[in-house]
Amino acid sequence: MSGHTDMVLVNDDGIRIDGRKCDEKRPIKIEAGVLKNADGSCYLEIGKNKVLCAVYGPRECRPKHMQDPTKAVIQVRYNMQAYSVSDRKRPGTDRRSVEISKLISEALSSVVMTELYPRASIDVYIEILQANAGTRCAGLSAASVALADAGIPMRDLVPAIACGKADGHVVLDLNKEEDNYGQADVPLAIIPSTDEIVLLQMDGNMTREELDRGLDMAFGAAHELNEIQRDALKRRYTEKASKEASE
Repeated sequence: MSGHTDMVLVNDDGIRIDGRKCDEKRPIKIEAGVLKNADGSCYLEIGKNKVLCAVYGPRECRPKHMQDPTKAVIQVRYNMQAYSVSDRKRPGTDRRSVEISKLISEALSSVVMTELYPRASIDVYIEILQANAGTRCAGLSAASVALADAGIPMRDLVPAIACGKADGHVVLDLNKEEDNYGQADVPLAIIPSTDEIVLLQMDGNMTREELDRGLDMAFGAAHELNEIQRDALKRRYTEKASKEASE
């Protein structure tokens, strides 16, 4: 968040650099069950972000000292491919990836019924194939669908989307330019059935009133995203059932 640029992010008519209105999210596409060899998988696009997620487990947790005798451990590996950004990222794990992996693991632990699988590990691999701001939200939303696709019992799905501020306007679902040059970025993830917040961060500055307005937009958008998540799973299981019936 630098906040210093001559670039106009939102024009006088309230239209953003990519043609969206301030309260409009980017187009979203979700497909469940895209990988044959994973227990559960999901491919998600939101705007120019492209994310692939694979889930394995529950399986025996290794190394053994990581086991929890009361519940399963959700191990998340969030990874941005070197080619996912225009200025080529150094391959491998960095501090940001470790932090995001931990945040996503905590958010998922609030909905996955981990108590059913003591000493087990549920392994979640999130690969960012193309990045354009909001990858932690995209990764978490995809992981949630992949877990459900793996048949792992969950209390609910977790949709995640950001709000923020650019050129003094409160905006929903920031793109790369708004993320880089805007005044604030606020990723949010919720449990739709209870509206409980399971991820909330803030980078930058907003007034209390602006934040309330942004969170209102993000809550509404998260519920819409949740419908798209559910629809992806319904499509997946309808296809699966009709395929099994024809065999």
